Formats: sequence, structure tokens, C-alpha cells
Amino acid sequence: MQTSKSSNLGSEAISKLLIKQAVPASIGILVMSLNILVDTIFVGQWIGSTAIAAINVVLPVSFFIAALGMSIGIGGSSIISRALGADNKEKALKTFGNQVSLTLLFTVSFAAFGLYFVDQLIPAFGGKGAIFDPAKVYYEIILYGVPVLGFVMMGNSVIRAEGKPKFAMYAMLIPSVGNLVLDYIFIGILDMGMSGAAWATTGSYIVSFLFIFWYFLSDNSELKIDVSHFKLHKKIVTEIGSLGFVTLSRQAVVSVTFLLVNNALFDFGGETSVTAYAIVGRMSMFALFPVFGITQGFIPIAGYNFGSEQYDRVKQVIYVAIKYATILATIVFAILMLFPEAITKLFTTDIQVLKVTPNNMRWTFAAIPILAIQLIGAAYFQAVGKALPALFLTLTRQAIFFIPLMYILPMYFGEFGIWMSFPISDILSTIVTAFFLRREVKLKLN
Repeated sequence: MQTSKSSNLGSEAISKLLIKQAVPASIGILVMSLNILVDTIFVGQWIGSTAIAAINVVLPVSFFIAALGMSIGIGGSSIISRALGADNKEKALKTFGNQVSLTLLFTVSFAAFGLYFVDQLIPAFGGKGAIFDPAKVYYEIILYGVPVLGFVMMGNSVIRAEGKPKFAMYAMLIPSVGNLVLDYIFIGILDMGMSGAAWATTGSYIVSFLFIFWYFLSDNSELKIDVSHFKLHKKIVTEIGSLGFVTLSRQAVVSVTFLLVNNALFDFGGETSVTAYAIVGRMSMFALFPVFGITQGFIPIAGYNFGSEQYDRVKQVIYVAIKYATILATIVFAILMLFPEAITKLFTTDIQVLKVTPNNMRWTFAAIPILAIQLIGAAYFQAVGKALPALFLTLTRQAIFFIPLMYILPMYFGEFGIWMSFPISDILSTIVTAFFLRREVKLKLN
């Protein structure tokens, strides 16, 4: 009988295994981030700088609903990794079936809610003045595709939990490449403006969904579910919910942060400041792609080995993941500190935006070399099924530190106080996470 690919998570050398898991994840995130960057460049150059702000306003809503799929995927994948590590195949199958049912239920419900309250949500998220009309065009089309995106995010996490990082990478590459091609057709050739940008994004995720659907029907997947697995089981749903709530909370806080920062910056500097934040936000995804890739590669390895009680391997993957991620984050940090003006010029020719964005970019990313500890530390607790510490550490960066700081510091420093809040919250959350992770390794993994 052929050895299951997932069993490699418990036997291969940690460094080799982490590279094997993290490189495809990093490539997928990189291409997805580049796709978002180029998409923003297309919109900024072909439609205008206000269109960039409009897309940034819509992101919190679509991001949160899509995050439902991601949270169900990551929460369930933690269970699947540990179940496969403990050789409990039936639990893995039931978990996957329940993930499918939950994703359908929640994404469709929230997308319908978002479409019904469109005129109230867009202004609440900073879509005011000249930003409102293009934001509404983009928003309505994007929300039609959000349930599909939810399935893509959920399925991608499950593929990675099976130990198939290359297929997970393909699932991320397909919408990225597809979106760029469709952007060129719909915006550049057909001149469809904001609706073209929205249909390009929605269409690309439909193609990715079809690929993931094929993967689970093919011989590449170990998880062959039947109709009985779609029935919701209270214990499994509760475990998916408790672990997935960590991811959902993180994404919800990201959405709330966008809302609060967009509104605060609009009050200080109008459309120019909101556009600057949109550009910095795009770069944030790109800047942290190596750390996110290593974190995604780390999770199934930690979960599988924790499930099989190989605690020495769990400790080893924690240390190796932090080391690799820190080195890569430092390289990206140097690039962002040296070339923020050139990066900003890729997005816009607006003189005012070019004037304010570079310095704000430097402040936003001032602390990213140490963020590996915070992100991987929080991911560890989620990977091993410890929902409460995972939730607490996930919320420290933005909910506990950033949001209060962005209200307090502007009282003394004006708009600059908002930008200062980013590195200060990164430093504080990293210190807290390092304390909890060190205690966990000392007390639980020895």
C-alpha cells in the first residue's frame, strides 16, 4: 500500500519539510500579492487615484465575508492535521464535510446581508464624497463572487493540511494570473472601468474554485467524502468554530481597522490620505508574504506532530520557522525603507499622494523584522488546538494595541499619530507573544 503523503509531515527532516511546505505557500502568496499590487496599479493608472480609494473602502466587507471561508478552512484543517497524525481518518473526513456545509451556509448568508445594506455599509467604511459611486459599483459585483472565494479559501487550507503544498499553491496562482489577464481585457481593452476591475476579480476566483473542486474529486486527495459527511456534528462544529474563530476574529479586526483608519484619515487628509493608506495596505500584503508563507507551511507540520506526540519536532519547527521568517522579513524591510518613493510611483501619478505616502510607508513597516515571532507564535496555538491563547495573541496586534493607539496618539501628533501606531503595536504584541510562546515550550513541549 502506498504511504499517505500526509505521513511525511511526521518523518521528514524539519528544515527540508518546512521549505517544502513554505516555498509553495510563499510563491502563492507572493503571486497573489503581486496580483493585488498590479491590479491596484491598473486601476490607478487606467481609472484614477479615487478608484484606488474606492477599492480600499470595499475591501473590509468582502475581506470579512471571504474570511469566513478562511476561518472554517484553517479551524478545520487544524483538526484534520491532528486527526491524520493520530491515524483517525474518519474524523478527518467528517471534519471536511462539515467545513463544506458551514462555508456554504455562512458565506451565502453574509453576502446577501452585505448586498441588502449596500448603501449603509459603504459610507460606514469610508466611502464618502467622490469615493461612494465607484465603490458601490465595485462592491456589488465583488459580493456576488464572495461565496466562491469563501470556498477557495476553505479548500486551500484543507489541501495544505493534507500535505499537498504544491496544489495549494496552484489554487492561489490561478486567480492571481487570471485576474491580471481579465484586468487587461476588461479595463484596458473593453474600457469597463470599475465594473471591469470587479468582474476580473470575481471571474478569477470562479476559475480557482473549479480547480479546487477537481482536486478533491481526483486521486490527489486523500479526503473522499460522501453525503453523510455533510451532516453537521455538534462536537466537530464546536471545535471548528473555536479554532476558526481565531482566524475570523483576526480578519474581522482587520476589517474594523480598515474602517476606523479610513474614516480617521479621511477626516485629517481627505481622499489623499485614504489613497495613501490603500497603497500602504497593498504593500503590507506583499511585504509580509515570506512570513505568511512560512507560517502557512508551519501550521500543518506543528499540528501533525503535536497530534502524533512528537514534541521535539514541534519545538524544532517553531525555532526553524521563526529563524527563516525573521531573515526574510529583514530583507523585505530593507527594500521598503530604501525605495518607498519608487514603490509609490508604481501606483499613481497624483502629486499629493506621491508626497505623503513614502514617509507613511516607512513608519508602517518599521517593525516588521520582529513580526515573525508574533505571527508564528499565535499560529502555533491554533495549530495545536489551543483556541483561547491563540485568540488572545491574534488580537493583541490590532485590537488590543493598535486601535487604542490610533485614537490616543493623534491627540498629540495629529495624522502622524495614526501612522506611528503601526510599529508601536507590532513591538508590543511581539513582546507579549514571545512571553507566552516561551512559557508554552518550557512547560508543555519538554
